[in-house]
Amino acid sequence: MEDLTELYAIIDRFDKARILVVGDMMLDRFIWGKVSRISPEAPVPVVQVTKESAHLGGAANVVCNLEELGSTSVPVGLVGNDAPAYTFRGLLSERGVDLAGMVTDDDFTSIQKTRIIAQRQQVCRVDREGENVLTAAQNEKVRASVFAQLDGADAVIVSDYGKGTITRPLLEAVTAAAGEKIISVDPKEQNYDHYHNVTILTPNRNEAEGMAGVRIKDAAGLKAAAANIFGQLDCRLLLITLGEHGMALFHAPDDMVHIPTQAREVFDVSGAGDTVIATWTLARAVGATPRQAAVLANAAAGVVVEKLGTATLNRDELRQALTRWNQSDNRPPFV
Repeated sequence: MEDLTELYAIIDRFDKARILVVGDMMLDRFIWGKVSRISPEAPVPVVQVTKESAHLGGAANVVCNLEELGSTSVPVGLVGNDAPAYTFRGLLSERGVDLAGMVTDDDFTSIQKTRIIAQRQQVCRVDREGENVLTAAQNEKVRASVFAQLDGADAVIVSDYGKGTITRPLLEAVTAAAGEKIISVDPKEQNYDHYHNVTILTPNRNEAEGMAGVRIKDAAGLKAAAANIFGQLDCRLLLITLGEHGMALFHAPDDMVHIPTQAREVFDVSGAGDTVIATWTLARAVGATPRQAAVLANAAAGVVVEKLGTATLNRDELRQALTRWNQSDNRPPFV
């Protein structure tokens, strides 16, 4: 059982932290509608549109999570000089987010993902983006922006969606300059060799399997995967999310703490990894132990997976989730 008084006190300090978020910034658009027939032109549903909405996605969803939890966040990423970038910046401004770290480049195509939703089910997704490799000039703009914002940050979150913002040279420069600052990385499997000497990696089970080359079917497989990742990347901590089985926090390959799930019903896992890394890093930045931060992150993830779409939660929801979990005996083991 966790000490709720200590956890609540950590949550109360969330507004004391300033977190730098570096990564692939995206605009998520949603087209909502209903389906009542199949097209006569092809065997596809006809969606009658009822509404449209735009949201901050990718690394910007980490920003949203931090802001909802009460902290100050500074996003650093690349957008183009185009209509999606205008909408993206507007959404950040509406939240009162500092835009000083955002980089605009005329030759960059802002990343935009459009999801068509009917009867609460995703019908298809339409992506608009350019090449996933930045030019030397674009890389330098991002690097300069990171270093302009680094000194004022309590921690750094690296949110890698594999779209080119996060490179090994960038991370090597950040880890060398960050000193004792927390550097948390939400990894992309194909970029695993970028993430050396960071504070923590937060892969999900599939990502951990790909990075380690080990199937995770049970606790033995989980520990074997952790051993490979520690051996390859020299990270200080490893937090593997396990879906309905919660998460496993490793201080070393043979030092694992299993934290069972707190979700009552999983409705949509979109963006849950963003919530985990935001909550864990924020908690550590205000003095939580790694285990306390993991418990808080697990509780936060349990809330957002019960919501439709890329979701966030506030501090009251997090407190309520902790109270429910602490009173529950329904904590399934990892198998």
